[in-house]
Amino acid sequence: MQQDGYKKRLKTFLVITFTAFLFSCGTPHVPTALSSLLERESIRVGTVYGAATYYNGAEGPQGFEYELLAGFADYLGVTLDVYPFYNYDEMLQQLEDGNLDIVATGDAVTSQLMARFDYGPRYQQVKQQLVFQAGTARPRSIQDLEAPVVSVTGSSQSFLLYQALENTNSEEDKNKLVTTEDSDLEELLQQVALGDISYTVADSNRLALQRRRYPNLAVAFTVNDAMPMAWALPRNQDDSVKAALIEYFGTVHQSGWFTVLEDKYFGHIRQFDYVDSRAFNAAAENTLVQYEALFKQYSGDLDWRLLAAMSYQESHWEPDAVSRTGVRGLMMLTLDTASDWNVDDRTDPEQSIRGGSRYFASLLQRIPARIGEPDRTWMAMAAYNIGMGHLEDARILTERQGGNPDLWVDVKRRLPQLRQKKYYRTTKYGYARGDEALTYVENIRRYYDSLVWLDEQGKI
Repeated sequence: MQQDGYKKRLKTFLVITFTAFLFSCGTPHVPTALSSLLERESIRVGTVYGAATYYNGAEGPQGFEYELLAGFADYLGVTLDVYPFYNYDEMLQQLEDGNLDIVATGDAVTSQLMARFDYGPRYQQVKQQLVFQAGTARPRSIQDLEAPVVSVTGSSQSFLLYQALENTNSEEDKNKLVTTEDSDLEELLQQVALGDISYTVADSNRLALQRRRYPNLAVAFTVNDAMPMAWALPRNQDDSVKAALIEYFGTVHQSGWFTVLEDKYFGHIRQFDYVDSRAFNAAAENTLVQYEALFKQYSGDLDWRLLAAMSYQESHWEPDAVSRTGVRGLMMLTLDTASDWNVDDRTDPEQSIRGGSRYFASLLQRIPARIGEPDRTWMAMAAYNIGMGHLEDARILTERQGGNPDLWVDVKRRLPQLRQKKYYRTTKYGYARGDEALTYVENIRRYYDSLVWLDEQGKI
């Protein structure tokens, strides 16, 4: 009840604020786009399905765009009504007709779209890249294309490629674009990886997400660099919703929440290693089966796939693995840790997984309770690698430098400082290979994402 009262007061405040802003100087009050939305108590958003936009996961709706939209709905105190479309043109027509308040597709804003719609603030930039299958001939320009480029009908990628082809002097080049309504961009990337089509164009966000699944996706050349992303609004309405969006994005940037969200979806996949990704996928499909039951048995409250991802980072699922520092086994336990958790033989898979999972669970419990997920998990992983004392040193450095010691996105920036003398000499536990701990956690995040996807596809 208290929350409902707060939402009503927020709605009233927003209506008064934006109405005053737009209709000052004695102009009589008339309904605005924002006041109509608030009175309706819902915001209607068009989008497309995808890992970077909106999908229904095991825990409900997910996706970078979805979480941003849900935050805006909460900011306004209204219900979020999401309408996924399979056709870009139909979705944009619904926005133009006033049946949608916003369109958020994760696509770049083209000049064609800017002439047709208004836009909220720009919140990301992406590259548009021509993608081909690694191992085949790499085209270095439009003129080198040996087959048509397939793109989604009505997408920004189709428009950009059409422009690029029109700018050539060759009639043959102008016929190298094929559009389809039967596949989305993620499916087209999969088709390139499997060799079913030769080329497509993808933005750098979606490509980064898909390359961990299909490592043989390669970039031929960049079609357009640094294109802005923003939410589309109807052009024929007042600026009240746009003003609210500007306020909202200003708030989430100032609070740091936007950075946290961006790191959640994209922070660990910006760097791509073709050899490592191929090796991991092959091991997941061929080696993991030997230990899957043990990971499930001893995962406790953890997702077994997360424990398996940790083990791959530690040992590549080799039970006899030994590091340069003498740690051993699938979970790379030290002698002291093995003793603490009753592990007699570190090279025994069951004992190693049991001991490693219990040790990690104990680290999770030692992370301050106020730290939420997934931050506490990533911090516990860093502690698994460099120790809880060094993690606390990194958190203290974070706080000293004005960051939030309870956010992984802030703490991870300070981990590399633990091997820099001017920083580690001010800490309690001194020198540590914090940069390796950062790589350790980010690799596990990538492996975990891949395992979740492979599991959902029935490949493990």
